Order: sequence, then structure tokens, then C-alpha cells
Amino acid sequence: MPYSPEHAVQTRGRIVESARRLFNRHGFEQVTIDQIMAAAGLTRGAFYHHFQSKNELYAAAVASFITCNPFAVQTAEAAEQLRDPRRLARMLVELYLSDEVLENIDLHCPLYALPADVARAGLEPQEAYTDLIRGMGHIYRSALKGARDASRRAETMVALCVGGMVLARTTNDPGLRKSLRASARHQALALLKVD
Repeated sequence: MPYSPEHAVQTRGRIVESARRLFNRHGFEQVTIDQIMAAAGLTRGAFYHHFQSKNELYAAAVASFITCNPFAVQTAEAAEQLRDPRRLARMLVELYLSDEVLENIDLHCPLYALPADVARAGLEPQEAYTDLIRGMGHIYRSALKGARDASRRAETMVALCVGGMVLARTTNDPGLRKSLRASARHQALALLKVD
């Protein structure tokens, strides 16, 4: 008896979720298809029903962050309150650089969790990564509508948020982790102020 289309979508989602978590923890090269499928509770054979290659799965895992990240969850819960683009941008900066997000490795954004991997992974993962950069920049540009340098400011905010988390994630000094993120947060929020 063949599986329903809904079952196929759910199974694919389990594989992507498993891959995203393992890639965040161990990187692309260190994770095997067998490990991904075992963590998803599936066999290796099921992998090829949904994906042609590990690179294709990697791109799907990077792209999945758009809907599974803490920001997406929080904005869905507070949609009515977040019609103001500045408020939305401020919330993204605050949440992105938060202790909560830094401590939850499984939900780390690919922008700071996987940049070296993505740079070597090929076109599909790089396209998914680029979409994340553009999406984050779009939120900031919308908040800066009317500013003549909105694009530059938005890109600077993306760089501050991602860079702050990259550095905080790689140091073992708890005080430096906090101060790096606090500095990035301060500067990113200052860029939201339009004269």
C-alpha cells in the first residue's frame, strides 16, 4: 500500500529536521547520511526517495531555518503586535543575539553556525544561505524605509548580528561572549534610528 502525500511530506520534514540539528552540531563533512536517517528514525533507503544527494539535503536544511527558527516562532505568536517594521526588526536583533539562542545549538542559525561549511558545499547550499541573508536584510530594510542609506544600514545590521554570534559562539570566555553580543546589539539597534 503506497504512502499518502502527507506522509511523504512529514517524512521529508523529519529528515530535514534531523539533518539541520546534526549539521549544526557537527558540520557538513562530519555527518553521514546514515547518522541523519538514524536520528530521524528511518532507514538509508528512505533518503533516496526524498533527496538525490547530501548536498541537496544540506540546502534543504539551511533553507528550513526560515520556518523553524526562534524568531519565526515568536513572530507567529505575536503577529498582531508586530505590524510595525521597526518593532519587528528590533525584536529580531534582540532575539538573534540573546542568551537563549546562543545556548540552543540545535536552533543555531546557519548564517553563524555553518558559514565555512556552506562556502565549500556547492551551489544549492550557497543559494539557500544567500536567501537567509537576503531575508534578514529585508526585515531590516523594511524597518529603515525612508532612510537614504537603508540598504547599507540593513547589511551592516546583518553583519553585526551574524558576526556577533560567530565570535560569541567560538570563544570560551563567558564574559566576552556576553560583551560581544551586547556590543553588536547596541550598534545594530543604533542603526535602526533614522534621523
